[in-house]
Amino acid sequence: MEKKMALPEETEKPGPEAIGFKPLYAQVRERLMRRLVDGEWSPGMLLPSEIELARQLSVSQGTVRKALDSMTADNLLLRRQGRGTYVAEPEESRILFQFFRLSPDIGTPSFPDSKVLSTGHAKPTKTEMESLNLDEGDQVFRIERIRSLAGQPILIETITLPARRFPDFDHLTIIPNNLYRLYSERWGITIGSAEERLKAISASSRDAAKLGCHVHEPLLLISRVARDLEERPVELRWSRCITREIHYAVNLR
Repeated sequence: MEKKMALPEETEKPGPEAIGFKPLYAQVRERLMRRLVDGEWSPGMLLPSEIELARQLSVSQGTVRKALDSMTADNLLLRRQGRGTYVAEPEESRILFQFFRLSPDIGTPSFPDSKVLSTGHAKPTKTEMESLNLDEGDQVFRIERIRSLAGQPILIETITLPARRFPDFDHLTIIPNNLYRLYSERWGITIGSAEERLKAISASSRDAAKLGCHVHEPLLLISRVARDLEERPVELRWSRCITREIHYAVNLR
């Protein structure tokens, strides 16, 4: 029987934690991801060199580079020419294109300003419990805010967070515009992915008053579940958007 030739990566001996049938670089990626999840590597931190990581994990430098390339493609790491690889920070410019998909029909995309309308603890609805994998008796923290581009209101957001994942959220005196940076810096929660669903709705009287539109005017409803690096849901966000002069943009590859 003809023997299958082993690929170079398959012949390497992974470290003691690398098990299973995934490609070796994927196993290395999982171990590096664990350093992000555990807070060993924090946003903005310079990573050890590829050679040092290869030594630590008992794999080749090429395997480490492939794992780092995969994490860089997912915007978790940032390569700086001649300076090394850094843990990515949830900067507005990155979030704009990764998590904010609304663009003006004319002009350059920009990050919207925010004004908080209300905050507070609450008992979760059935939808919130299902979306955030909450247990009976769990509490949530809700934020409602209006977002504007060039001074023009474009959407109202209702954001729901599991209270147990964000202790003392209600103690904040200021809720910043860039919530994902706040999650990362204060609670060590990095948003790694998000799933969005779009639906056409009509404006309620309250929406109309806040957005300056007509009652029953068509709005775009965007429901988002954002997940951390371990794919656990940490945020449910409902956005009701006026699309008179903006559109939802996504690149398909």
